[in-house]
Amino acid sequence: MKHSYMKSMVVACLATLSFIGFNATATAATNYKVVKGDSLWRLGKRYSVTIDDIKKINNRQGDMIYIGETLAIPSKTKVLAAETTEPSTAAPANTAKPEAKPAEQETPAVSISASEKDLLARLVEAEAKGESYEGKVGVATVVLNRVDSPKFPDTVTGVIKQVVGKAYAFSPVQNGSINKPASEDSKKAVEQALTRKDRLDDSIYFYNPKTATDNWIRSRAVIKTIDHHVFAK
Repeated sequence: MKHSYMKSMVVACLATLSFIGFNATATAATNYKVVKGDSLWRLGKRYSVTIDDIKKINNRQGDMIYIGETLAIPSKTKVLAAETTEPSTAAPANTAKPEAKPAEQETPAVSISASEKDLLARLVEAEAKGESYEGKVGVATVVLNRVDSPKFPDTVTGVIKQVVGKAYAFSPVQNGSINKPASEDSKKAVEQALTRKDRLDDSIYFYNPKTATDNWIRSRAVIKTIDHHVFAK
């Protein structure tokens, strides 16, 4: 009788501890509002969790995040608890070569809104139509470099629609060609530029030397020439 009583008490205590542990991990998450410059990689570093942890708790497939949206960030305690509850079995020795994992989608280093992505892609299409994919990435990179420069507005929209003197800084805004839809190549070029892997040495200007009439722009330090465009700073 005494043995049965003690056994019941042990079972009850274990059940109580399991319930408490479940509730502790189930609520261990933080709501975070995305701001300019955020990426899943940066949030993972900040909160000591992986990109997959953040995507899993938010039911995400892709890596893109947008300014103003709210993400749930799992705490490190919750992640560790989830990992330790998975059954662990010793795997037999395997000398076979592990299968190569598919390449993950490149994570953008900066986040901009969907409307700004569309605006930037349309500018790229208008400025670099007929240019190579690399040339399109270069145009998008110049815009993003201007956003980072104290000499220009601090948003993509502000840079693209900036007025210099009596005209817009970019001729497609002035002549209306920016209103035409962007090609898939231009959209992909914007995504590539957002990774910020190649900043073109922080170039903030580009021009066609065959058509440019402004002598001042030709005085800028040339960084690279891609197709018909010279990139300078």
